[in-house]
This record gives sequence, structure tokens and C-alpha cells, in this order.
Amino acid sequence: MPRTPDGKPDLQGVWGNNGVTPMTRPTQWKDKTSLTDAEVEELKGLAARYVDLGKDAIFGDFVQLVLDAKKNGKFNQLSYDPTTGNYNQFWMSDREWDNRTSLITDPPNGQFPPLTPDGEARHAVFLKALQQGVGSERGPAGRADGPEDRPLSERCISYGAPWTFPGYDSYFQITQSPQAVVIEQELIHDARIVPLSGLPHLPASIRQLHGDPRGHWDKDTLVVETTNYRGGFQAGLQMSSTPDVRLTERYTRVSPDYINWELTVDDPATWTRPWTFMIRLKRTDAQVYEYACHEGNHAMTGILAGARAKERAAAETTTKSK
Repeated sequence: MPRTPDGKPDLQGVWGNNGVTPMTRPTQWKDKTSLTDAEVEELKGLAARYVDLGKDAIFGDFVQLVLDAKKNGKFNQLSYDPTTGNYNQFWMSDREWDNRTSLITDPPNGQFPPLTPDGEARHAVFLKALQQGVGSERGPAGRADGPEDRPLSERCISYGAPWTFPGYDSYFQITQSPQAVVIEQELIHDARIVPLSGLPHLPASIRQLHGDPRGHWDKDTLVVETTNYRGGFQAGLQMSSTPDVRLTERYTRVSPDYINWELTVDDPATWTRPWTFMIRLKRTDAQVYEYACHEGNHAMTGILAGARAKERAAAETTTKSK
């Protein structure tokens, strides 16, 4: 186990989150927590057969798409993010396979725990907001139309941290000292500075976009506890929590090439119980690319002007047809 001069496990370097394991366990596997090597090889073969590098980029989990193709004989390669209109699979990171059937380890069934009534109501609002952000021919009418409701992610300001979605800008650079650990994610280069000095959390009245992280060592595991979110934690593209969520991360270097990154989400206002998922981060000698994205801020007037022009054209067509 590599160690720093002060004797702690050395987590420094660049690490990638490019696994294909789905967040929740597909129904085809029910209570099966792991696959045989032969089953993994079959899935890899199906993915190589079906995934077309020239078609829509498959962001995040795509094992379910492969399983559906195995059952139906048809692969539905349609991106969840058609708003950009210019990504194809060629530009995505190479994906890594392992034997697990879900990232969620608790509950043991590999599924999210039930939502609270308040959580269900906010989930409906969350889904509607996603629909409103979908562009042009693939999205419903009445989507977000003004600068006030275009998201920070679209404007290249922040996707939230930590970013747990695999395969797209999914690398992290970790730097550590005895006093602090810095975890910088590739996506928009959001960096979290985690004090290790025993400082208490900020008062509850002070909220931050990425929360208020505090770290400590539990033997050879770095534990990061984050509170005081301004808007909540969002696991990939799953529903956001409330600002009162407590996120506990555990970073354990299990080999020279892997860190087990375990995250526990505790938000009684959203879910009926805490839940935990685990991501395997793989070491790479490559550098993190520049995230050169600022289209949303510089091009907002053009984006909105184009939308208004489409609306005028649609209104004129409707008028002529009457």
C-alpha cells in the first residue's frame, strides 16, 4: 500500500469512474448480487455487437439497454441528453466491466429505498423540470424558456459535487496533505477542499453549493462527511435530496490501481432510510483534460433568440392552417 510521508494511504493521482454497473439492480437479476465471469463476457460481447460509435452517446449506465436488446433483439441507442445534439458514442470514455449487478449495496436488494410522501411530491417536480429541459423535437412543449430556469449545468457553471455519473467527464484528481485533501473532478473542474484538522461544520445558517465537507481517517480509510448543502446532493441523474442531507463518503485504496468509493446518503425528508452505493475508481497515468465549456453563459442570448424564432415560426404555421 503506497503511503504518504505522514503514514497515511496515498490516494493521490488521477482516478476514473468508468464502470458499466447500473445504479439499481435490473429486474432480470432480482436478488443476484454478482455475475459469473461467463455472464460478464456475454454482456461484453453483446455490448460490442450493439453499441454503434457513430450513434448517440450512451451516458452513464447502459447495461439495461444491453439486457433489453438481448431480450428483444433491438438496441435502443438513444442518449438521455439530446439537448446538445452533437455527442456520439465515439467521444465517450472506454467502459470497465466487473461482476456486480448494482452500485447500490444497501438496501441489499440493490434498489433505492421508498420515498417519503414529501420526497414523492418533489420527485414529480424534478421529473417535470427534466422534461422542460429537453430540446426541440424530442421534448414536450412548455420547456424552460428563460435565463432564470436554464440550469447551472447547461451554463457550464456546476453540475454539483461529487459527480458520480460514469463515463462522461468522470475523472478525479486527488491531492492530499496532513491538513487537507483536495478532490477535483473533471466536470467543470469543481474542486472540494476537505479539511482534516477537526474543524466543526459551519453553522446551519451558512449553506454552500457543494456543501461543507469535513474529513478524518478511520484507520486506512478517508472518511468525508458533508452537510450544509444549499440545494442538496444529486447522485448522477437521480433525484436531488433536500439541503439537510448528510453525505458520508469512504475512500479506501484496496490495491495499487483501485479505490473503493462508498457513499451513504442520509436524508429522512426524502427517503425512508439511508442508502449506500459503491463506485470503483481506477487509477490512470493520464492527465485530466481541460473542461473547456462556457457555451451557456456566452451563448445564452443566441439560445433564447433561436427559441423565440422557432416559437414565432410555429405560431405562423398554426395561424395559416386555420
